[in-house]
Amino acid sequence: MSDGASDRALVEAARAGDRHALDSLLRSHFDRLHALCWRMTGGGPDADDATQEALVAIVRGLDRFDARSRFSTWAYRVTVNACLDELRRRGRRPRPTADADLDRAASGAGPEATADRVDIDRALRQLAPEFRAAVVLRDLCTLDYAEIADVLEIPAGTVRSRIARGRAELARHLEGNPQRSPERPSRQP
Repeated sequence: MSDGASDRALVEAARAGDRHALDSLLRSHFDRLHALCWRMTGGGPDADDATQEALVAIVRGLDRFDARSRFSTWAYRVTVNACLDELRRRGRRPRPTADADLDRAASGAGPEATADRVDIDRALRQLAPEFRAAVVLRDLCTLDYAEIADVLEIPAGTVRSRIARGRAELARHLEGNPQRSPERPSRQP
């Protein structure tokens, strides 16, 4: 992820019509935004669609970015909204199980890390979107509570509650996962 000063310079240049600056800005944030979409939507084509929608919304809304927060915080907010829109659209169409997509996404990691990631992604898909967003922003994107509150436009106390409830529900889903082997025991409280 880029630092705030270089982001500010890139935003100003992009606003002035510098396409190279816009490209650099989007590329510097793409991996984190796509990872957020992957975890929010459960991966596959929905994550790709949400990422594309988020990038389009960022480009279209760049003139409305007011720099009261860091660009990355604003980009996360736009991306979470794109994910929530995608989840709503998904609810209106049939969706086949996409466990194979999760397996493909975890490529490049060792077998145990891959299995853990697939288990976590599967458990995340079972969380309500408001809990999933808070947990993913904290644990994947490593935002602090104030930044998450800004991204989700909710009070910091609500962020803490959603993270706690989301993590508890996530732990329950992971403990109840029959595919977790004895070599990978769940974390005990």
